Amino acid sequence: MRQIIECVPNFSEGRNKDVINRIVEAIASVKVNCNDQDEKVKLLDVDPGEATNRTVVTFVGTPEAVLEAAFQGVKKAGELIDMRNHHGAHPRSGATDVLPLIPVSNITLEECATLARTLAKRIYEELEIPCYCYEEAALKPERRNLAVCRAGEYEALPEKIADAERRPDFGPTEFTERAAVSGATNVGARNFLIAVNYNLNTTSTRRAMAVAFDVREKGRKAREGGSLTGKLLKDENGEQIWQPGTLKGTKAIGWFIDEYGIAQVSMNITDIQKTPLHVAYEEVTRAASARGLKVTGAEIVGLVPKRVLLDAGKFYLEKQQRSTGISEEEILKIAVKSMSLDDLKPFNPKEKVIEYLMESEEELAVKERLIRMTCKDFAKETASESPAPGGGSISAYMGALGAALGTMVANLSSHKRGWDSRWKEFSDWAEKGQTLMNELLSLVDEDTAAFNKIMDVFSMPKGTEEEKAARAAAMEAATLYATEVPLRTVKSSYKVFEIAKEMAQNGNPNSASDSGVGAIAARGAVMGAALNVHINAVGLEDKAKAKELMDEADKYVKLAQEAETEVLKIVNDKINS
Repeated sequence: MRQIIECVPNFSEGRNKDVINRIVEAIASVKVNCNDQDEKVKLLDVDPGEATNRTVVTFVGTPEAVLEAAFQGVKKAGELIDMRNHHGAHPRSGATDVLPLIPVSNITLEECATLARTLAKRIYEELEIPCYCYEEAALKPERRNLAVCRAGEYEALPEKIADAERRPDFGPTEFTERAAVSGATNVGARNFLIAVNYNLNTTSTRRAMAVAFDVREKGRKAREGGSLTGKLLKDENGEQIWQPGTLKGTKAIGWFIDEYGIAQVSMNITDIQKTPLHVAYEEVTRAASARGLKVTGAEIVGLVPKRVLLDAGKFYLEKQQRSTGISEEEILKIAVKSMSLDDLKPFNPKEKVIEYLMESEEELAVKERLIRMTCKDFAKETASESPAPGGGSISAYMGALGAALGTMVANLSSHKRGWDSRWKEFSDWAEKGQTLMNELLSLVDEDTAAFNKIMDVFSMPKGTEEEKAARAAAMEAATLYATEVPLRTVKSSYKVFEIAKEMAQNGNPNSASDSGVGAIAARGAVMGAALNVHINAVGLEDKAKAKELMDEADKYVKLAQEAETEVLKIVNDKINS
């Protein structure tokens, strides 16, 4: 699955628009080749501040694209910003002051930390810009705190670099001309931060603040008797004692919003692993209720990773003892309605979820050309004189339909009257089916794309020996890819039988025939995709590889025929009984 990370560099220039634009252009223009595809980052926001003399840039993409774009941004900033002349209200230590990497989807914080250290090392080795590693990427425990890395700011760098204990993780042992111009960059990895406001049915900032103190990790100052007006408590050293709140990894205050005429609890969730969005919503709701208040909804400020809303939607579905094996769109709708994210204004996931913003409608229309068609249009496209979509795409679609039928039976069984105690069992099967169906749907378009790669090779020049050799190599690679894609369809379609058999045996008996049809579709998908493996494999020059791929496909054909027979026997016995 595609990995996506976010990067939010802070550059020490917020006034000169030309400098800002050139840095942003250096980031946005980066293009890297990954798995035979050109990858670029998606620029989400550019936020300059005149008083701080600082610009925050936000962009997302694959790790390869983000790392290169970040490097090029640091390089350009190092060329255009002279820290010897920099002044602003915000703490800073370098032309690129902070450079955090943030996991968005299918990548861990630990992996981002490793990437951050690699990036910091490259920045110093290639650009001679000193780098500290902070937060999760820290190489020294105390440097997890950014304030420690940036202590004394730019002006303290000469003495810090001269001190073995305080010098950068990657940097010189003396204050160089390069360091004098660029300063030091702080490269880190941190969790995604969610900014969310909880709407209250009150105009009282004081009461909103009380709820914020109840829940935020820092809590409130402890007082005698636990009252709000008692004497402040201090420890034996005379230091203020704090009573912690209930939510780890959160910061919060209460305020009044003139625009809406209500008070809100404004919260930053700095660790979404410890406190997911839905957990925070539930706890703020509880704390508000304890003070006679009601949370009427929530307002997400900025963007969120898709998993945040999916986790929330599944949480509320499980509270209702409903199947979570439904479409992504339906799960997101449950999340929005459960937390009233549309209380103050419409909430459109397409505008708030990072993954959806990663690809434009134009890009998706190309990538998902076939599966975005109606059933009627897909059939007409298949029947046209164009050779694609062909048997490979049709096989993948048959497999997707088989998985969809198994998922349908699981969802019907989960919601069957009298089977309430078994909802989780069937929900788990429905989730498996949804994953498998989506996998096979993606193969519908990928199979046609693989065929088109072969067609593209025919347009390559072949006038010289070098051109002929390049053309032959490209044809071998394209043919191998066009053989491997239907083999993936074979393997994925075979997995449908596990769901079809389970639903035939233990699912809603009124839907036994649907399980049987699912098995028939899966067997057709396996056999059809295997034929495509064979017809493409014969074009490979590597005959040993060709035989290996065909033998593997044939193995699954035999297994699929046996599995279909087994499922149909179960189905017919159910029908006849």
